[in-house]
Amino acid sequence: MTAHSGIERRGFLARAAAGLAALGAFPGLASATNRTGSAPAAQGGWDMSWLDGLTGKHKQVFDVTSADELRVIRNWLDAHEAVYGLTPAQLNAVIGITRGAFPVNASDALYQKFPIGEVWKITDPDTGKPAMRNLYLDGGKTPKDQAATVRGLQSRRVIFWQCNNALHGISGILAASVKRPEAEIYEELKAGLNPGVIVVPAHTMLVGLCQERGCSYESL
Repeated sequence: MTAHSGIERRGFLARAAAGLAALGAFPGLASATNRTGSAPAAQGGWDMSWLDGLTGKHKQVFDVTSADELRVIRNWLDAHEAVYGLTPAQLNAVIGITRGAFPVNASDALYQKFPIGEVWKITDPDTGKPAMRNLYLDGGKTPKDQAATVRGLQSRRVIFWQCNNALHGISGILAASVKRPEAEIYEELKAGLNPGVIVVPAHTMLVGLCQERGCSYESL
């Protein structure tokens, strides 16, 4: 290596280091750069860039297997606010859902189209019959009830995901109930999830990736 090429190499490294430092100072800019293609966020067709937003002072991934456990995530947020005075912007709560809690992620339209209430044994208290709407979306009449709901938690920056492997299994269950092709049901379920729900390749994979980014883990 000549002295001239060595100087050029050191100059390039210095410029690269400065560029990385600038991106570090403006994390939003770094994310935008990824989305525009210089460092693609999508791997194998999956956009995993949302994981880069797990930068809160305290963060936890909740492995939710029962649709009735949303109150625990509300309590987690409330406790951090009461004890440390932290706002939702300083916290990260991620709710991982597979098959058992799928009704949490299903829109009202899916409840009306498929026998979700019947299959998951969810009774609407207003009718006494299998639910034809997502009871977890808005909750009851009191502010406390409403806080432990999908929309209440999403308003506090809580992330909901749906395991894609589980979604295929759910498609098979519902396809048998309505006597339609599983592939069609899968596409309709995927398109009909609540706004904001992230479909992830595999639940077990994302639990690990969240923990690698500093999230503690709780099974519910």
